[in-house]
Amino acid sequence: MLHTSTRKPWITGASAMLAVLLGLSACSGGETKPADDASAKPEATVEESAKTEATAEESAKTEATAEESAKTEATAEESASGYGEEGEMTEGEKRNEEFQNKVSDEELLKGLQAGGYVVFVRHGQTNKDWADQASPDIDMENCATQRSLSEKGWKQAREIGAAFAKANIPVGDVTSSEYCRAWQTADLAFGTYKKDAALNFAKAEEYTEEQVKQMADGITPYLTTKPAAGMNNIVVGHDDVFESATGIYPAPQGISYVVVPQGDKFELIAKLSPEDWTKLVG
Repeated sequence: MLHTSTRKPWITGASAMLAVLLGLSACSGGETKPADDASAKPEATVEESAKTEATAEESAKTEATAEESAKTEATAEESASGYGEEGEMTEGEKRNEEFQNKVSDEELLKGLQAGGYVVFVRHGQTNKDWADQASPDIDMENCATQRSLSEKGWKQAREIGAAFAKANIPVGDVTSSEYCRAWQTADLAFGTYKKDAALNFAKAEEYTEEQVKQMADGITPYLTTKPAAGMNNIVVGHDDVFESATGIYPAPQGISYVVVPQGDKFELIAKLSPEDWTKLVG
């Protein structure tokens, strides 16, 4: 018993000493870790800051690109809806703006359903408006060398066709120019077409009187010739060509004019946008 009792103080003292040593080690470890954390945090903060700045820069670039794209689309939309370059309107543009339908919507629809008209349709909206007819590289067999229909242009063509189908408006001959945007509009709207070079532009951006006459001579027979009984003929073409024969610049792209053919002459009685066709048939 005495032997045992005389060892307890040693054990207790050893335990105490061990506790002290462990305590010092713990304190030493506790002081070191905060130092490590302190040095790591600034590095992490700098790295995180760099990532944030990079993200912000990328976001700014994306916003700038989106803004530029929006501006480009707005410019294209404005060009397609208006008359191209800014400034005073031409006489043909003024006549288009001033044109008033000569019959009511009800009379127009009944007349079209009975047949006997020619409907001129300017091709649907394109991605860009430029005088491709004057390009030395243009190829009527290669759509990549020409202005192409935009997504809106495809929609416009289908909308016109849907209106004809819904109201059972009879369609006779469908003729387009050789340009892809014209025959594609015809195909999307009516599912059929034939191409005629007589409806093409003269190959210039600024026309001579002879070239204007050439275009007028090409389209006029289509506007004056009466369709087969109970049918309406469709002509899908271009602004300058239509203006050469009528004095009216048809705008915007996708616009239609309803024509009464009279053999040796013709009369324009209505103007409709693709949206107007939808409204007309209800």
